[in-house]
Amino acid sequence: MNTKYGFGKAVASSFDAAVERVTEELQKEGFGVLTDIDVAATLKKKLNQDMPPYRILGACNPPLAHRALEAEPSIGLLLPCNVVVRQDDAGKVQVEFMDPNAVLDLVDKPEVHQLASEVRQKLERVMQAL
Repeated sequence: MNTKYGFGKAVASSFDAAVERVTEELQKEGFGVLTDIDVAATLKKKLNQDMPPYRILGACNPPLAHRALEAEPSIGLLLPCNVVVRQDDAGKVQVEFMDPNAVLDLVDKPEVHQLASEVRQKLERVMQAL
């Protein structure tokens, strides 16, 4: 899976195992999960709509986030880095990462572009480890 705004892949594991594994691999790259949005549960509760499992993990690397905020205080609008773990209609589990280069290209500052590149490399290593 590659789009203008993200990249990812299918993984050969259960949904819950994929969430656990991506969280572990993010930690190895210095990211903590600040938010965990269970989209499927929310839609069931609020709209009584069923959908396959779908979680959005908001990942943050504090030193890199701090550098980004120092360079561009309003960049918090684009943080944290979202990682989606979802089960598609065929039952396959997908892990998808927001591409920081795509989002941070909105900010025209060289130091932010360097940070986006660093974050992208870390997220690619997480994806490769899955």
